[in-house]
Amino acid sequence: MTTRRQPNITFIGGGNMAAALINGLVNRFTVAANIRVIDVNPQTLQQLSQRFGVTVDCSVAEAVADCDILILAVKPQQIAPVLQDIAAQLKHQLVISIAAGIRTAELSAGLQGYAAIVRAMPNMPALIGRGMTGMFAMPGVSAEQRLHADTVMGAVGKTLWLQAEQSLDAVTGVSGSGPAFVFHFIEALENAALEVGLNAAESKLLALETVAGAAQLALQSDDGVTLLRERVTSKGGTTFAGLNSLQQDDFCAVIGRAVKAATNRSRELGDTC
Repeated sequence: MTTRRQPNITFIGGGNMAAALINGLVNRFTVAANIRVIDVNPQTLQQLSQRFGVTVDCSVAEAVADCDILILAVKPQQIAPVLQDIAAQLKHQLVISIAAGIRTAELSAGLQGYAAIVRAMPNMPALIGRGMTGMFAMPGVSAEQRLHADTVMGAVGKTLWLQAEQSLDAVTGVSGSGPAFVFHFIEALENAALEVGLNAAESKLLALETVAGAAQLALQSDDGVTLLRERVTSKGGTTFAGLNSLQQDDFCAVIGRAVKAATNRSRELGDTC
């Protein structure tokens, strides 16, 4: 029986998301020796080398030409010169871009028509392995490459494949911006706890654990969140009073407008990139 070769992976950009992916991939999808990182910051490279044992002392041309999977993990404003530098080295590699707002058509054009490209939109909880990543593959991505892309992004959480690239704007509005909406809700819950007489430590603990516990219950339950909400709510009780207040303030519409605003902004940024 032959042993399947582990893929060589090159990261261009060594920031927080790249570090999270490397942490999830090492010794699960491939060994550290098969991972190379290119970054303009020597301190970043030193930290990644010491933490994970990945290779960092290599040229861009060599790192790209020898890899099976190339992950573009740079800021959107840095993407154009990177594409220019690597275009000539691409022959068979799967390219995964996590650069926000840069559409596959722009990536392909910058890579001289290269089409084996997957665009991925992970969110902040990926930093602790609980991310949600929306993904879109160009037609030039093979079935095996699609599986590799799913494995790579699955190293930091769940993945969702989309049929239309424009749906990534909605993913940005929901799961990309959503963590900030949840953090803001926690802030509001914590502040409200202070207002009703709890101290700072008590307020923080209650707010954090309430949101974390409710989310975990929703994940593990076979029942939908509507039914779970109804089970907590006794007519005329405390929760009933609180929910009535939220409804009077149009809580669902407020969240809806926030998601739509984030989605629309994502479209605008994509149009201007």
